Amino acid sequence: MRHRVAGRKLGRTTSHRMAMLRNMASSLLLHERIRTTDAKAKELRSLVERMITLGKRGDLHARRRAASFLRGASVTRKLFSELADRYGKVQGGYTRILKVGPRRGDGAMMSLVELVPATEAAGGQRKKAARRGSTRKGQAKASEKKGKKGSAAGAAT
Repeated sequence: MRHRVAGRKLGRTTSHRMAMLRNMASSLLLHERIRTTDAKAKELRSLVERMITLGKRGDLHARRRAASFLRGASVTRKLFSELADRYGKVQGGYTRILKVGPRRGDGAMMSLVELVPATEAAGGQRKKAARRGSTRKGQAKASEKKGKKGSAAGAAT
């Protein structure tokens, strides 16, 4: 049984899988866009999001954790300077997966994994907040609905 077992094996041993994901995460952070299979893209997303969160934290422990995972000092430098500044006010949702279609050789479904521009990432969070009703207008509407329910219940009795 696989109860509460996270992650995909991707048909590789643990060391091979971790090495591959470390290389892919480093490439994505360096080039900001890579093409890979759907399953690898979904696994890569969580790792890259975690690395960017470490970059935003910016302390020595976060830098050492990121450096121990990523390949190359230039990637770590870019993560803690450029990407940390770019996503400073954004809380999550730094990556996007776009389906490309089947690979010509073996028919594997391919995806494009890219870092989302900070303006789009922040815009998506504002839309989510509006849907939840956390804006002032949404709060006013929610309080009006509560008032109507209360008055209707009082009128019925």
